Amino acid sequence: MKLAQRLLSVTPWAAVLGLGGVCQPTLFAGDPRLHDITLPPGFHIAVYAKNVPNARGMSLGADGTVYVGSRDAGNVYALRDLDNDGHADTLFTIATKLNMPAGVAIHDGDLYVSSVDRIVKLPDIASHLADPPAPVTVCTCFPDKEHHGWKYIAFGPDGKLYVPVGAPCNNCLSEDSIFATITRMNADGTGLEIIAKGVRNSVGFDWDPRDGSLWFTDNGRDMMGDDVPNDELDHLVRPGSHFGFPFCHQGDIPDPEFGKGKNCSDYVPPAALMGPHVAALGMKFYRGSMFPEKYRNAIFIAQHGSWNRTTPLGYRVMVAWPQPDGSATTDIFAEGWLKGNTAWGRPVALQELPDGSLLLSDDSADLIYRITYSPE
Repeated sequence: MKLAQRLLSVTPWAAVLGLGGVCQPTLFAGDPRLHDITLPPGFHIAVYAKNVPNARGMSLGADGTVYVGSRDAGNVYALRDLDNDGHADTLFTIATKLNMPAGVAIHDGDLYVSSVDRIVKLPDIASHLADPPAPVTVCTCFPDKEHHGWKYIAFGPDGKLYVPVGAPCNNCLSEDSIFATITRMNADGTGLEIIAKGVRNSVGFDWDPRDGSLWFTDNGRDMMGDDVPNDELDHLVRPGSHFGFPFCHQGDIPDPEFGKGKNCSDYVPPAALMGPHVAALGMKFYRGSMFPEKYRNAIFIAQHGSWNRTTPLGYRVMVAWPQPDGSATTDIFAEGWLKGNTAWGRPVALQELPDGSLLLSDDSADLIYRITYSPE
């Protein structure tokens, strides 16, 4: 019997508890497909919330509400675990018809949401889950290109909102310098600046709890074959650094078109290679105490899975340990969403809860999982 099986008991329908008309009760039964997920000894995975259409980025409110973005669904959701049993009881749809609102970030009680060419916010959202306010535009400061236009967002330890801007193509050199970057701005939308260049498409980043430096994932280009280039785990030490795209891929492969006359050593190399076409997306440093000590300050990374590789790869969760020399070692943490050449789920983003458990979103299965640890 695999370790995940023991948590797959059926939880009955949760009561709505009078929280308003837009709140939908949700059935949080264990999904039988979770029998296929393997984790290290002592770890368990269960369904935290189901029927969350196209669940993508997540953010945690001060009151424990979990906010969830989507990409294709155009919705933003709020989840509450009212009885603290490790399963969300209620699902609120707090915004609809936005343009790829994949990223959400809570700040001073306001929920910030990415929407391709703009950032919007829902003021004082925790007090208005049943009657959410209309989105207020913070800025319209990004291109309207939808290719890599969906954005993971998060507030950094400096109080600024960090927003990546993916390349508007598979592989190109745009005249607009904001493409293929990571930017940051003040919470009111002012002071936009580029802090990392040559980043093809980052859909996840976090700050090292030890020194506050930024780490991020980056998706490598397509159409160079099954096995190159690798996706990257990158580390920003100096703001303004260039990570190679489109001139150099995975730190050591010059681009056939744009790499002529370029030297890969002129760009910041990856801290770790994540595998070719695995679509490394959300990542989080683990800060909690539920997991064993070896995972403290390790990075958990969701791999969404390849779309154009002959043999599919990814569809799993990796863990990376930063090393003193700036590199990182990696290992598979959770896998089983890929069965042969068919995937039943696609991990996207991670969010740590106050008890040290870890949430994981899945935009293909419309699920959010909760990963816990208890010694055997």
